[in-house]
Amino acid sequence: MAGFNQLFVPGPTNVPETVRQAMNMPMEDMRAPDYPSFTRGLFTDLMKVFRNETGRAFIFPSSGTGAWESAITNTLSPGDRVLMSRFGQFSHLWVDMAERFGLDVDVVDAEWGTGVPVEIYAERLAADKQHRIKAVFVTHNETATGVTSDVGAVRAALNAAKHPALLFVDGVSSVGSIDFRQEEWGVDCAVSGSQKGFMLPPGLGFLSVSQKALDAAKSAKYSRCYFSFEDQIRANDTGYFPYTPAVQLLRGMRAALDLIQEEGLDNIFERHHRLATGVRKAVDAWGLRVCAKEAKWNSDTVSAILVPEGIDSADVVRRAFHGYQTSLGVGLNKVAGKVFRIGHLGWVNEVMMCGAISAAEMSLRDCGVKIQPGSGVGAALEHYRLSAQPAVAKAA
Repeated sequence: MAGFNQLFVPGPTNVPETVRQAMNMPMEDMRAPDYPSFTRGLFTDLMKVFRNETGRAFIFPSSGTGAWESAITNTLSPGDRVLMSRFGQFSHLWVDMAERFGLDVDVVDAEWGTGVPVEIYAERLAADKQHRIKAVFVTHNETATGVTSDVGAVRAALNAAKHPALLFVDGVSSVGSIDFRQEEWGVDCAVSGSQKGFMLPPGLGFLSVSQKALDAAKSAKYSRCYFSFEDQIRANDTGYFPYTPAVQLLRGMRAALDLIQEEGLDNIFERHHRLATGVRKAVDAWGLRVCAKEAKWNSDTVSAILVPEGIDSADVVRRAFHGYQTSLGVGLNKVAGKVFRIGHLGWVNEVMMCGAISAAEMSLRDCGVKIQPGSGVGAALEHYRLSAQPAVAKAA
């Protein structure tokens, strides 16, 4: 079929042409004498995206799951008690990893469509007078349900209890897209990946750590090799890596970080909020609901949209793909068949989102959902028009 295939899953996301071109290069020597002049800027600018001022960042040739593993094995020990919550597929997978590593996991199961239960966290931290809990885990943005949790509130709960536990945050689908403040919120291990807000192909796992986490690594008892802080630090301090890095992805990373700096993080967060609001207005116009139970949980990077009873959301996704060359996200685990997802993060703008909403609207109608033609698209484009950036509004 003619034209582009449209990508609106919540990861991998669209890659800007400048990033693609930066990776289209001959293979290079990752041990060359001048390589550190390139790599050192990557670490410095990566920390700026996390807003980490006093720790350091690691770049692994892995997915975000590898960065999860690095955070656990470098800072904790077998049998350590950790506090976690489970309310979607990715928070579930994090719990699964912790259990498989032999941690003593205190899991709070919350309703899917809600987020981290801060009040319960606060109660358990206050009751833990012996400080048996060594780490508290927060999934900042649950991609399966389109839910964002309040990391700052968890930090406040830790502070109120005067609790020394480490704070771990999964920011895979939030860092670089949704407001994230590692230093201010006292986050000790923040995990992300290349394929979402960083606008790169999959293949790089990012881990930004505090000085407290680096100190914890000195006494942690897990064996580690590939994801070792110590090995990384020894090599990174010289501008190199302890093993072969993903050299072309690193070149793309440089271009992506330049784009992030050019737009500015606060402007990026505002853009994501504006685009997400347009999608939610389209959902309202269709007479449907997002999976997030309350507006306070709404994610600005992905919307999980509930389909009516009797409709299989997987059919909507298939119809969009085969009929309109558009990839939407499927429902996962408990919400399989119940939701489809529109990703609105990374390198996207208003017109691109109107295309995603159009494809979703046509697919919903094709699958038998009774909605007024053009209702969602109209609601979204009017929001985008009225909330246009000042330069656009002035030109009009």
